[in-house]
Amino acid sequence: MLITTCDKTFTLQPDETLLEGLERTGHDVEYQCRNGYCGSCRLKLISGQVSYNEPPLAYVGKDEILPCCCHPQTDLDIVCHLRVNTPEHNPDIFARDLFETE
Repeated sequence: MLITTCDKTFTLQPDETLLEGLERTGHDVEYQCRNGYCGSCRLKLISGQVSYNEPPLAYVGKDEILPCCCHPQTDLDIVCHLRVNTPEHNPDIFARDLFETE
């Protein structure tokens, strides 16, 4: 499944939850329980469809998902941003690539 956020598009791996995929790709997502109990990881769903093995205990409003326990059924477009300390937001101005010449 392709996951599109405010800052990037990535492929969700078959063995990871959406929350794990967001963490792997440097996104800033709050979480506590990782089981759909608390709702801390709630994100706005722009487009796509998800399912849940069991209805989460946390409140999930219209156009919201819990990435800790939902299962994407289609490609998703969600509101989520990269962490501020990722290379995309803070490029290393001394990176070797910037100074290489041919």
